[in-house]
Amino acid sequence: AVLASEMLVFNESTRRSEAFNASMHPFIRNTVGTMEFGGTFLNKYLVKSNQGRNQRLTTDAFQLATAVLFQNPVQMFALTPNNLTDAPSFAIDFMKQVPTTWEETVFIDGYPGKYCVLARRSGNRWYVAGVNAGKEQLKVKLNLSMLAGKKLRIYNDDSNRQSFAKEIDIPKEGVVEIEMQSGGGVVLTQK
Repeated sequence: AVLASEMLVFNESTRRSEAFNASMHPFIRNTVGTMEFGGTFLNKYLVKSNQGRNQRLTTDAFQLATAVLFQNPVQMFALTPNNLTDAPSFAIDFMKQVPTTWEETVFIDGYPGKYCVLARRSGNRWYVAGVNAGKEQLKVKLNLSMLAGKKLRIYNDDSNRQSFAKEIDIPKEGVVEIEMQSGGGVVLTQK
């Protein structure tokens, strides 16, 4: 069992260790099966009004990455009505398209408690997701041979921890260097 996402709202310690826990779950609980964690949060504050208390310490790109990193029996998103107007449109579009089942999972890189990058395949489409639990920005070279020479969409964070989406080309060698901010994440998807 894992501390479910509800604990992010009710327990300060769990909220502060969200990135650490997210970098651990793929190595521990998800290696033996699914877990029921809960949703991808897009509110900046973990309350319905999206103001006041329990500020989320992770980025939107981190939250999107958990939809791929965590293997859940049912894919859940913690949305509130305001998310439809104040969340980045690319985040909502991603959530509409992310698969709920996977045929293949490949470990790309990581170290428990520091960072984790996995690739998952649904049909013919690959999704690569990573989170950084470290206190500093992390640069990682990823060997994505299954995506060599392809055009991808990347969801990532800039140096101010603002999430964005853009198109990138993976070199024919299949190796790409990505950056993840502290408490940030990355998702790469085939177009």
